[in-house]
Amino acid sequence: MTFKQLGLIEPILKALEDKGYATPSPIQAQSIPILLNKKDLLGCAQTGTGKTAAFAIPIIQQIYNDVEQEKGKKKIKALVVTPTRELAIQIADNFVEYTKYARNISTTVIFGGVKQGKQTARLDKGVDVLVATPGRLLDLINQRFISLSDIQYIVLDEADHMLDMGFIHDVRKIIKLLPQNRQSLLFSATMPKDIVEISQTLLGNKFERITIKPDQATAEKVEQAVYKVSKKNKGVLLQDILNEKGQVSTLVFSRTKHGANKIVKVLNRSGFKAEAIHGNKSQASRQKSLKAFKDGKIHILVATDIAARGIDVDDLALVINYDLPNIPETYVHRIGRTGRAAASGIALSFCNGEERAYLRDIEKLINQKVPVITEHSYVDNEPEPSSKDIKASKANNNRGRSQGRSSRDDRNATKKKRPNKSRNDNRSDRSNDKKDDRPRRKDISRSKHQGERSENRNNSEQKPRDSKPNNKRRNNRNDKPREERQDQNSRSSQSSNPSNRSGNNNPRSKKTKDGVSKTERKFREGQKKSSDYKGKYRPKGTMWELD
Repeated sequence: MTFKQLGLIEPILKALEDKGYATPSPIQAQSIPILLNKKDLLGCAQTGTGKTAAFAIPIIQQIYNDVEQEKGKKKIKALVVTPTRELAIQIADNFVEYTKYARNISTTVIFGGVKQGKQTARLDKGVDVLVATPGRLLDLINQRFISLSDIQYIVLDEADHMLDMGFIHDVRKIIKLLPQNRQSLLFSATMPKDIVEISQTLLGNKFERITIKPDQATAEKVEQAVYKVSKKNKGVLLQDILNEKGQVSTLVFSRTKHGANKIVKVLNRSGFKAEAIHGNKSQASRQKSLKAFKDGKIHILVATDIAARGIDVDDLALVINYDLPNIPETYVHRIGRTGRAAASGIALSFCNGEERAYLRDIEKLINQKVPVITEHSYVDNEPEPSSKDIKASKANNNRGRSQGRSSRDDRNATKKKRPNKSRNDNRSDRSNDKKDDRPRRKDISRSKHQGERSENRNNSEQKPRDSKPNNKRRNNRNDKPREERQDQNSRSSQSSNPSNRSGNNNPRSKKTKDGVSKTERKFREGQKKSSDYKGKYRPKGTMWELD
């Protein structure tokens, strides 16, 4: 079957030909006819099966026929909700590529983590297709930048991952804002209970269901293997594998953000070019690292599960699970990054003793055994902890907690209990208590200040009051003879002037002699009168002042 046989219009066929799509994938071949007949669809398919084109192509074709008759400002007709920023950007790029020859259709993407100014400016111009993350979508709806009243097509992509990220309540709010007459699509790699409830609310009773089993997608194109290795030797084993594989595009998965940063740090020290993307990185930094990985500037990208949802690399050769996921469905999402389309890929996993239970759950989900590689230098032969050991460790922990509680109870029991007394009883006891004669702090401070006041009062009574105001500086200055006042003034000028201090005083200086200036010496000898200093510095009293 070809795309032309599916009844697609010529602009879409040209765009698919430019992308190199010759024949539709199984999910595309099944879903496109259903959606062109305007039926609701529930698709159970993992990443890498071509589901983006499966819902984008029929939506574009139906909008293309309606846009030609539309007049005025464009209104949002199709809404695609995704869990992550990277996935939203990827889907929006695909819409732009598919509408390459249908230029009357406009697409816009909105997501959090960046300023909303540019996004709202595009919305004001009018768009046909909107790709959004739940948080930013609800934010702009509350600000009345977006209205969902004209939505004709709604797509929930990666619904199970929205559930894992805690967006399920936001999704329910979005569904309540949608109009009744619409075509609804939901895609999910797995179908937990909450996703089934969401599908019933979104799709109603009449919908078509398409399922692409995970074991078919993982067994045929992806070569899987697991290394049993201790936690401390995972970093060394990773370097050995990277040296053996050479410079191939490699995606390393870490369970935590801190672990991703630690892996990158170790690889960079060993001479590998690696970068990390996770939720703590800014949007610009994540886009820069992802672009460098796609362009081949770096060959190793370390990512967490959330950040990796938007990674779309056709020639990704190797996926390494540095930490096995505790959710089996996450393993399916991870290895779905490689082996896309007609290409093949390799998925390697590191498993320590604590992660062997995760491995059994994964094998149960994909319905096959993952081969174990034992030919390496870091084989972990430690037996898996049994259920008895786990129960014993839990019992020891509980015993330690109970011992801690009993010791605290003993300490509390040995403390002397104080009798419960009312406030009035305490006051009466305090007033009747005559054993302690020490005054309280307030009484001490009060008595101290009262004593100081009484002393000042007594001293003031003993001293006779003068009839004139007491100006000590003036009386002391005028009571002395003029010669003594001049000597005092010279001494004060020497102490205030740095050039006349003892350390700087030179008796042989031309300006001074014995520490006295020529002008002052002549004044003392009576060679000059006060009238000679008119308009100059002259002595007045004991100070040199300016007329």
